[in-house]
Amino acid sequence: MGRMLDLGYRLLKPALFAMDPERAHERVLGVASAFPGLVRGITPDSPPPVGLEVDLAGLKLPGPVGLAAGLDKEAHALRIWEKLGFGFVEIGTITPLPQVGNARPRIHRFPAHQAIVNSMGFPSDGMEAVAQRLERLKAKGLWPRVPVGVNLGKNKATPAEEAHLDYVKVTRRMHGLADYLTVNVSSPNTPGLRALQMVGPLQRILEAVLAAEQSVPVFVKLAPDMESEQLHETVNAAIESGVAGIIATNTTRRRGVPGTEDLPGGLSGAPLFPFALERVTQVVASAAGRVPIVGVGGIMGPEQAKAYLDAGCTALQLYSGLIFKGPGLIRRINQGLLA
Repeated sequence: MGRMLDLGYRLLKPALFAMDPERAHERVLGVASAFPGLVRGITPDSPPPVGLEVDLAGLKLPGPVGLAAGLDKEAHALRIWEKLGFGFVEIGTITPLPQVGNARPRIHRFPAHQAIVNSMGFPSDGMEAVAQRLERLKAKGLWPRVPVGVNLGKNKATPAEEAHLDYVKVTRRMHGLADYLTVNVSSPNTPGLRALQMVGPLQRILEAVLAAEQSVPVFVKLAPDMESEQLHETVNAAIESGVAGIIATNTTRRRGVPGTEDLPGGLSGAPLFPFALERVTQVVASAAGRVPIVGVGGIMGPEQAKAYLDAGCTALQLYSGLIFKGPGLIRRINQGLLA
């Protein structure tokens, strides 16, 4: 059945890649949302093999590979991901109020390099719409069997000095609907957002969120583009504020892929891996075992997954690899980790 899934994606991929990337994304999630029973029925169940179980800040994961925020922003296909072998799923980024994000086109594929540049800018249905969607799933007994995290953001119009209020609003609305929360201060696509990674603003946000939600783990997601000294200071500030873990890294403003130089936004995919791994290694060293680290960036197969785990990560997340390698990627990674 797993091979059939791979074959099906290989047949569909040329048509999907002929479309605008965001339009293709919307089509796939639209089908999954409109026909969840059908999609689940034709998707083979590929749970992580026994032996890959992980404890991530108290979360019991059946496997270490998670879906990164950004793919299923609004939780339209929440019940599909566990069938592919993901050990946990992160939705969002969710903002307090609905917002459209940046102007289109805002996703650009570079298949020859297995790279994506996106400048989405936190498009969001808003916390109320997403919370109601999650509540309906819970009420119908359709909640996933794996932990579900919610990635928190601020509205573009909210001034930086009031950012903590936005994060707290989403935190409170998601109470009882998330197994963990992630404070996103690292997207390159919202003006001024990455300045919130500086020690003072970051601590203000984290302390406010942790005061508002004490029943689930709170993580923070960091960018790879900080200088080493600032990265070390930020990691220490996050841990001292009380976070349960750190997700590293988000997309990068670095380029190196022909045709991307003049595009706004963050680069993800295969070219990010060596740089992200270098930064993750620094985060692991700075954390010094005080909190677990989730490694993200350029995972295209078991080799990159193993490299992050060997660097000291407890768990992993991916997104772009799924676009280029297809839904069978998670099964192959899980099998490779046992080899």
